[in-house]
Amino acid sequence: MKITEYIVKGNLVVQITIGLLVGIVLGITVPEFASSLYFLGELFLMALKAAAPILVFLLIISSIANHKSEQKTNIKSVLYLYLLGTFLSAVTAVLASVCFPSYITLRGSETVNLLPPTGISDVFRDILFKIVDNPIHAIIQTNFIGILAWAIGIGVFMRSCSDHTKQFFNDLSDIVIKLIRVIIRFAPIGIMGLVASTIADTGLATLLEYLHVVLVLVGTMLFIALIINPLIVFQKIRKNPYPLVFTCLKESGITAFFTRSSAANVPVNLNLARKLNLDKDTYSVSIPLGATINMEGAAVTITILTLAAVYTLGIKVDILTAILLSVISALGACGASGVPGGSLLLIPVAASLFNIPTDTAMMVVGVGMTISVIQDSMETSLNSSTDILFTAAASIGASRKE
Repeated sequence: MKITEYIVKGNLVVQITIGLLVGIVLGITVPEFASSLYFLGELFLMALKAAAPILVFLLIISSIANHKSEQKTNIKSVLYLYLLGTFLSAVTAVLASVCFPSYITLRGSETVNLLPPTGISDVFRDILFKIVDNPIHAIIQTNFIGILAWAIGIGVFMRSCSDHTKQFFNDLSDIVIKLIRVIIRFAPIGIMGLVASTIADTGLATLLEYLHVVLVLVGTMLFIALIINPLIVFQKIRKNPYPLVFTCLKESGITAFFTRSSAANVPVNLNLARKLNLDKDTYSVSIPLGATINMEGAAVTITILTLAAVYTLGIKVDILTAILLSVISALGACGASGVPGGSLLLIPVAASLFNIPTDTAMMVVGVGMTISVIQDSMETSLNSSTDILFTAAASIGASRKE
């Protein structure tokens, strides 16, 4: 009975750590068996991705419909932090690449069957089409931009409805939240399956050739998570930011590292926001919004891999071009998909700034896929943990001023 109670109510972070260690051991000792465990991770990811869009849709409708004119939300403040953090991440990545330039072997890209956007205008066009997407299709495809647009529209016009109608949507969102809490309890098993199968199938040998670029990527993301983000948060809350930073990294970043999907981590962040007693009217909108546009890790990936190609091809980079690259990387990152590998498709957009042919840029995408075991995990961890970090910072900062 005690074991069952621990599984149901025990410390989830400790359980995830245990699942991680078990997955590593299985991946190394019994790789054939470990490869078959991927379905456990896939089941967990599918359950999260299935629940997340429905929850976001209901939460936003409910929060806007029940919002009183005298209530204050911090969405503008959160949005400012998202955009500032993404731009500073791109700038930091440029500086890291200048200090520690990477050179990569651009092999053939015949195995990369992806169609990247041809320019930053394509990114904005895609965003506009996502906004007017059919709401049912948006939920099925986990199109959070479309979900946000429809939920906001419905919520605004529902404010004139009866209290019974509003309460109905409140009850629906509460039901989905309870279901998601059950799903999250299976995170240790899902992560064990993901880790075991990844180690069994790829090992660590595939990372050796591109070890330098991996270290630059990881080092830059850690610097942003532990230095840049705390400075941004301190400017907002005016007190030691590290307790909040470490809480977000532990409770959100670890899960996101293994799920490798900002969309799948939305329920985790919503649950953490509730535990932190943040304003529901704020986090029900800011968390899914962050999964769409708050892409610090994506800005780092786009910038560093683009500059790796630039240095490999012997192209000179001046200060103005570096600044423009930061802007393009930040804007492109905001349009990156909240699914594994979404940022890699934006590399050709940034590469076009240096007149690098698309075929060559797609080779860089192939390199990104090669190192995605680490790159995409770190990127998603930074992206998703920052969603809840900046939401909490905005809420705390607003409370401090009152």
